[in-house]
Amino acid sequence: MSRKGVRRVSVWMTCVVGCALAWPALASAARRPPVHPRAHVELSGAFSLDKGLVTVPGRPIYVAGTVRPYVRGQIVRVWLAQNGKILKNFPVRMRLTPGGHAGYFKTRVASPVTGHIKIDVVHRRTRQMTRLYVPRKLVIVSPTASFGSTGPFVRLIQLRLSLLHFYIPRTGVYDSGTGLALDAYHRLLGWGTYQTLDTRTIDALLDGRGVFHIRFPGHGRHAEADLTNQLLALIDGNHVYWIFPISSGKPSTPTILGDYQIYSREPGYNSEGMYYSDFFIRGYAIHGYDPAPDYPASHGCLRLPIVDAISVYNWLAIGDWVDTYN
Repeated sequence: MSRKGVRRVSVWMTCVVGCALAWPALASAARRPPVHPRAHVELSGAFSLDKGLVTVPGRPIYVAGTVRPYVRGQIVRVWLAQNGKILKNFPVRMRLTPGGHAGYFKTRVASPVTGHIKIDVVHRRTRQMTRLYVPRKLVIVSPTASFGSTGPFVRLIQLRLSLLHFYIPRTGVYDSGTGLALDAYHRLLGWGTYQTLDTRTIDALLDGRGVFHIRFPGHGRHAEADLTNQLLALIDGNHVYWIFPISSGKPSTPTILGDYQIYSREPGYNSEGMYYSDFFIRGYAIHGYDPAPDYPASHGCLRLPIVDAISVYNWLAIGDWVDTYN
């Protein structure tokens, strides 16, 4: 046989041997079962309440998540149903996360009318992955409430006020404590003094607007009285603990301005009708009083509504700073 013929036979034998060696691996890959994908899906724009999610009509909800593994061109389908009726479904294309370890998606859905909402994220079965199904639920509540109301919307409002550090017993009832907290919230925003809910108040609360600006963080555990807004804040360093509405000194007997320390405390009522008093200079004190109107009316003290007085008294101590300013 010629040298050329020997080379051809050698090449042919190499191909035969190589294919024979590769075939088991190719067959094994073809038989490999699809993996079970792992997913993490979250709803943002809704609020956690009573171990569930709630929101109000008209606010956007964002559905976002990751799926592992990631395959180029991957798509999930989002299904939206309300009260058992399918409203719509649509595809959402995924993109690779910055770390390159998973597929990521995010889409927005509008919260429709009140009711129970079900949002399902589905990834169809492929050669690489089994089917993926992730359900999520939330409740859309009616954004209306007045004194005496109960229900999830009232609990949501009380939660949002509490998260903004307004003192509010979370009773689940739109009661006097809720009214006082709303009054203080409106004062902080410069919207006047009223205890009812309106659309802009609801929007501001759900957006998390409203911050008490601390002036004396170096005073540690202390109280700041903002006489312009008629508010008292209990503060620990840079952290606002509670905010209360107050009534400071009327124009003829104004509250003294400055930085003072509590030197005397008196529980219960005294002969002047002052309730649970913390004295910070001469006869000036933080105390409960009836009435404590929503305007400056005292003889120089910082009046609190009676229902708030004990909570403030229990928080303060001898030596704590009291800072008063306009």
